[in-house]
Amino acid sequence: METKRGHGQRLLVKFVGVDSRADAERCRGTLYIGSDELRQLDQNEYWPHELAGCSVVDLSGAPVGTVVRVVPGAAQDLLAIDAAAGERLVPIVKDIVVGVDLGDRRVTIDPPEGLLDP
Repeated sequence: METKRGHGQRLLVKFVGVDSRADAERCRGTLYIGSDELRQLDQNEYWPHELAGCSVVDLSGAPVGTVVRVVPGAAQDLLAIDAAAGERLVPIVKDIVVGVDLGDRRVTIDPPEGLLDP
C-alpha cells in the first residue's frame, strides 16, 4: 500500500496490484480489519461502525431516528441520523451527544433548539 497527497490535499491510497479503476471496483467491500487489529479506545470513544445502526433518542427517551453513518468533520465528527424529517447531521460533542449505550444500541442526544428542524 502506498499513500500520498493528491490534488486539493486529499489522501490517495494505492494498493499493490490494483492498477485501474475497474480493479479498485472489484475490491469494493473486501477490505477488512479484524477487531484484534484495532487500537484500544479510551472511555467515551467509539468506532464509527459501532455507532452505525444505533437508535437515537432525546433526553425524554423520544425516538429521533437511526445513526446511518459518522461523517468526518473539520472541527468535530457528525452523526448522520435518518430522522422522520430526513437526514440530520448532529455534531458529536459532549453537550449534544450525552450518552452512548452500545449494549442497547442507543445514542442519547440533547439537541439545541432548531438542530433537528427541517
